[in-house]
Amino acid sequence: MNHRSRQAAFGLSAAALALALTQPGFAQDAAGQSESDIIVTAQQAQKQVVSSGDLGVLGAKDALATPFNVSVYTAQLVLDQQSETLGDVLDNDPAVRTTYGSGNQSELFVIRGFALSGDDVSINGLYGVTPRQLVSPELYEGVQVLNGASAFLYGAAPGGTGIGGGINLQPKRADKTLLRGTASFGADSTFGGNIDVGTRFGADDAFGFRAVGVYRSGDTAVDNEHREVRVAGGSFDFRKGPGRFFLDFGYEDQRAAWSRPTVRLNPGVVVPDAPGARDNYGQPWTFTKLRDLYAIARAEIDIAPDSMIYAAFGFRDGREEGDYSTVTLTNGVTGAGTGGRLYVPREDNNESGTIGVRGKLHFAGMTHELNLGGSAIFTENRNSFSFGAFPAAVRTPCGAAATAFCTNIYNTPIVARPTNSTLPSSGGSLTDPPRVSTGEFKSLFASDTIGLFDERVMVTLGLRQQSMIISAYNRGTRLRTTRYSETATTPVVGVVVRPDEHYSFYANRIEGLSQGPTAPINANTVNPGEVFPPYRSVQYELGGKVAFRGLTGTLAVYQTKQPSAVNIPVGGTQVRFALDGEQRNRGIELTLNGEPSRYVRFIGGISINDAKLTKTQGGVNDGNKAIGVPDYQVNFGTEVNLPFVKGLTLTGRVVLTGDQMIDAANTQELSSWTRFDLGARYVAVIADHPVTFRLSAENIANKAFWYSAFGGYLLQGQPRTVKASMTFEY
Repeated sequence: MNHRSRQAAFGLSAAALALALTQPGFAQDAAGQSESDIIVTAQQAQKQVVSSGDLGVLGAKDALATPFNVSVYTAQLVLDQQSETLGDVLDNDPAVRTTYGSGNQSELFVIRGFALSGDDVSINGLYGVTPRQLVSPELYEGVQVLNGASAFLYGAAPGGTGIGGGINLQPKRADKTLLRGTASFGADSTFGGNIDVGTRFGADDAFGFRAVGVYRSGDTAVDNEHREVRVAGGSFDFRKGPGRFFLDFGYEDQRAAWSRPTVRLNPGVVVPDAPGARDNYGQPWTFTKLRDLYAIARAEIDIAPDSMIYAAFGFRDGREEGDYSTVTLTNGVTGAGTGGRLYVPREDNNESGTIGVRGKLHFAGMTHELNLGGSAIFTENRNSFSFGAFPAAVRTPCGAAATAFCTNIYNTPIVARPTNSTLPSSGGSLTDPPRVSTGEFKSLFASDTIGLFDERVMVTLGLRQQSMIISAYNRGTRLRTTRYSETATTPVVGVVVRPDEHYSFYANRIEGLSQGPTAPINANTVNPGEVFPPYRSVQYELGGKVAFRGLTGTLAVYQTKQPSAVNIPVGGTQVRFALDGEQRNRGIELTLNGEPSRYVRFIGGISINDAKLTKTQGGVNDGNKAIGVPDYQVNFGTEVNLPFVKGLTLTGRVVLTGDQMIDAANTQELSSWTRFDLGARYVAVIADHPVTFRLSAENIANKAFWYSAFGGYLLQGQPRTVKASMTFEY
């Protein structure tokens, strides 16, 4: 066994068993423990996953009182699993897969078979303020995943995704005095760490402050890939009497260089074997630079028992720059293909806000929880682009176009960074990016959650009226070219039946909403410029939940239908652009999270998917499987606290993903894959303070495999990735 294999013999991680602290058997054991033993046990008992969460306009809900499938991955999980991106955190969720955008390093999340872009991840219920490409999870107390549509709960996502589910980030707050420092290492040579401090002060501890800083830099486990992360964030709060006031802010500077690109296949090309797990078929001039600054202010004031008014406002200022590249294979056997280059500078300025009132009334043996309010999001995007002009010497051997070069994923040639080939009249100024689009998303909402039979039956009824005004501009002339203005009303119906405190049954009917398309303006389209109403995706879901002896289990069955646009032939070369396409996703989800005893923890579950193209152009692909949606997904992790070695926790996780289709005709298919992660952590007590040592390895077998085919892009799985860290907490 080589040195890397010995390191990887430990791997992943997560923390330990909280509910056991309250069990009588454990309390008796604790009475005979030393102070050091109590500290170790408390550290091992930190919660990693909870099923209660904040449901947007409905507010915070207990797991068994929620008519939706919700999981929250806590800051303790982020710390113990040494998660560096949201994708790392979501490796615990069987309903989610993380892929990349086209040619760049932005994480794209696939929930229930539908995309969720970084633009549509929210913070504390607000869209438009989250860094849109890569997010450092160390800034947040919880990463909440809602499986299913959420147009009523959060409003229409400004990026037009989120049909299958949403992610909401919960900022860290100062609840106690804390000083925590972590030093970290990641293969190949990434060193860094983070610090997390907080305290409360003033009369009655009315004031609170929490601050987090992160820095990492070095080479990753992929050959020649380099990443650097600088992150700072914090929270101020004031809690006095009936009022609570919060100010959260964050700064992220993320950089990636010489990253491994995604791969596309030309029609008819066989699926290639994945190159070596560490192989990099990218170019040294590719890079991604991301800089985001955001802030959110929130106020909550109690106006009566069980009633409050609230308001929140946030903004994000984003800057991006990158030389991106994607490989297109022309021969799947030899690995030959072509590559390109796209340079994009981009700037974003977004503002987002919400205001509302929430109150609970008791009347005639029933309860009514009423919610009224509104929200608004304003977005502005400025960007330019330029392709690369490659010399004949690197493109003529394979007959590549002037903006492409010859390459091979198994034997990759290094080519020089090309000159720009796009003029400002079409691609815009590269030094002063022009405004490309603006968006206004405004909504009003109202709901009533009716509690019957001592709230053993709860029925939620709600409506949200959403308006969308979106304008597009020419990069060269900087004049507005199109204006989209549409409205839609999205309802929600949710039912929870809770016969016992340990289990409940639920059902919901909710919709997803995204901007409708505009017919292209060209000579072949008979309805050029026609504006279509927003897409409505309808979801039906049935499920059950159980919470018993430290475990929470959820079983959900769902169906979601999503419209799509097609071109309908009307004679000759003429077509009519119409919303006549449809994709239907059905599935079953089973999750099991928690601690059945003080020695064991479970995280994860299984998702079975049946995603079909039910309406396609001319019916040629009707009944085919949807692109990039596996038949099944399994993410299941286990942690064991060894009773005979105090402070030692062994961790393991298996991730399985079924076959995936690469094209709509279902002629190209990606094989299923399995990944194993292992790890260990040890809690010691030094000077009466816990010090935690962690060692983990993901993909311990260093298996080479294609991870995802979503959108028709092949993304290769990460090689064996060893991580180590040490955390001191005061």
